[in-house]
Amino acid sequence: MEIIPYRLYTVPLFCLLFLGHCVSGQIDYNFYDYSCPNLTGIVRNGVASAVAKETRMAASLLRLHFHDCFVNGCDASILLDESSAFKGEKNALPNRNSARGFEVIDAIKADVERACPSTVSCADILTLAVREAIYLVGGPFWPVAMGRRDGLTANETAANEQLPSPIEPLENITAKFTSKGLTLKDVVVLSGAHTIGFAQCFTFKSRLFNFDNTGNPDPTLDASLLQSLQQICPNQADSNTNLAPLDSVTTNKFDNVYYRNLVNNSGLLQSDQALMGDNRTAPMVMLYNRLPFLFASAFKTSMVKMSYIGVLTGHDGEIRKNCRVVN
Repeated sequence: MEIIPYRLYTVPLFCLLFLGHCVSGQIDYNFYDYSCPNLTGIVRNGVASAVAKETRMAASLLRLHFHDCFVNGCDASILLDESSAFKGEKNALPNRNSARGFEVIDAIKADVERACPSTVSCADILTLAVREAIYLVGGPFWPVAMGRRDGLTANETAANEQLPSPIEPLENITAKFTSKGLTLKDVVVLSGAHTIGFAQCFTFKSRLFNFDNTGNPDPTLDASLLQSLQQICPNQADSNTNLAPLDSVTTNKFDNVYYRNLVNNSGLLQSDQALMGDNRTAPMVMLYNRLPFLFASAFKTSMVKMSYIGVLTGHDGEIRKNCRVVN
């Protein structure tokens, strides 16, 4: 796979305001050039090793980053184990028995600490790891500005309340995005991340057997996909944790086929297929289905926007030595 060399980028000198935090020159594309010059290579190697062992890990790392940024901002709070001081986010309902990739970040952090002790935040490592993971499975490459610091606490309640659910109406999901400074377009674009990864049956099983308490399947769901999913997820409790690919066509490749699936009524999650049922979002779905390069470009932009949500810089927070515990 081609390795894209780093280029020099400058960060605008204005502030991006997210949740009351100001992101300015303290976030920089060259932040670790002198203090940890081999950082990108270390992260790249760690991610490549993990994805080579399990391609699904690319999606898991992306989800970990998303769930981190939507709670307390991109401060690696999701990586913290529960302590006597706070309840961790790992056990919040959206993360329990589903958030994964912690060991991958632990291993990368250990390698980074050996090269550059007490220098690079877990928040930056996670942000950079996601870029590398997406690129490894065929997705776009984008510049990652760094200088984030790690949070001192986690918030299980906020994770339960602020993370979007696959069974929520589009209006609710959009409200959660806009509360973070994102837009309806970002909802459509970042949902495109469901071109990779898997979902547990309980997140969509009602569509297969009892949609809206009708006792029947979701009538919008493609018939052949419905039959396949009913085999993976039979109507019994012990199938709840079985896994189905979010994109059954190109499961391990980051591309725009997710949008084609929606056009063909083959979206797995109710929240995904809902994008085709709204006259504001359906045109965007059809556009990204036709023009993959536009999706790739928009995805890069939305990922950068998300990576700025509520970041800690300067003297706020800390640089954790172990991503699971506050120093």
